[in-house]
Amino acid sequence: MGILALQGAVREHALALADLGVETLEVRTPAQLDRVDGLVLPGGESTAMSRLLKIFAMVEPLREAVAAGLPMYGSCAGMILLASEVLDTRADAVNFGAIDITVRRNAFGRQIDSFETALPCVGMPDGPFPAVFIRAPWVERCGPDVEVLAAVEIEGVLRPVAVRQGTAVATSFHPEMGHDRRFHQLFLEIVGAAR
Repeated sequence: MGILALQGAVREHALALADLGVETLEVRTPAQLDRVDGLVLPGGESTAMSRLLKIFAMVEPLREAVAAGLPMYGSCAGMILLASEVLDTRADAVNFGAIDITVRRNAFGRQIDSFETALPCVGMPDGPFPAVFIRAPWVERCGPDVEVLAAVEIEGVLRPVAVRQGTAVATSFHPEMGHDRRFHQLFLEIVGAAR
């Protein structure tokens, strides 16, 4: 399993996957990307990741991996990278269109507005998921093939915060920050089914 290791919560995702018995490879080059059967795009700072993706010549290899159906999981900034459209970002920011969604960066507010909540999730047994939101995006539009796995009500409007389309899954929150591994397990099941 690969973890895009240019910036962000790389270590935390590696520890989460290690808890499930999975070895990980830090991916920084196209050659490393070719060696993985699934890729985690971690939380971090999406505009910094965009710049680093260009510096490390990873934009086109990742576009090709998305087109080839490589399973991908993005948390927070990773959701932004997997989206087809991103609001409130720089004009030169990178996103890959793996999931047909429009996301709004930092939709929940600044760092001081970070929060945790018990989040009911579609098809996830064992009760609500302990979700940690840190300067998180939310989804403003979902395409017809996108499955909403979880949503948060904000001022009377349900905002999707966990979505799946095909072999790609994304969360606006950070499962890697806690001890609940159900979203990582879901991603491992997606990778296994894609093999």
